[in-house]
Amino acid sequence: MGELLLIRHGETEWSRDGRHTGRTDLPLTPEGERQALALARPLAARRITHVLCSPLQRAVRTAELSLPRGKGVTLEPGLLEWDYGAYEGLTTEGIQRDRPGWDLWRDGVPTDGPERPGETLAQVGKRCDQVLARAIAALERTGGDVALFAHGHVLRVLTARRLGQPPRDGGLYRLDTATLSTLGTEHTRPVITGWNIPPR
Repeated sequence: MGELLLIRHGETEWSRDGRHTGRTDLPLTPEGERQALALARPLAARRITHVLCSPLQRAVRTAELSLPRGKGVTLEPGLLEWDYGAYEGLTTEGIQRDRPGWDLWRDGVPTDGPERPGETLAQVGKRCDQVLARAIAALERTGGDVALFAHGHVLRVLTARRLGQPPRDGGLYRLDTATLSTLGTEHTRPVITGWNIPPR
């Protein structure tokens, strides 16, 4: 059986500046496009049989630039980034001015208000479980690798869930822009086989 390939999108202005970027649909910066192009080489070495991608343009563009032309991509709403609600666009330091000691993985985000409802960590974890079910079914069906193009926090939660951990343990897995991580198995147990690997 193949592996799950987790690809975080290339740099955007907000990721570069440390701003929480959930549902705001930002494009890649020129550096982000260069990063995405650099991912083409390591991905070409893999036998990718299925691709799931967040519908946000930063993930879609990363997939376009790093996959062979004509490679089919399925848009997967379950891979949308965590909805940060009222914290969208803010930095951790800015939030901590009003909430000293605030930690995303422990304290979450505001989940009230019709315009920016936000998501609980449990809700993100449930989405990731649903994506994993589809991705693992594709792994078993095709025998090749399944690539997931998405965002830092949702991929970290997905990793925790694949390893049988609670969603909050996603906080243990740093994930930089335009990196490749791989989840495989050892004696049928899900394991990390590569993590946060920048393109060379």
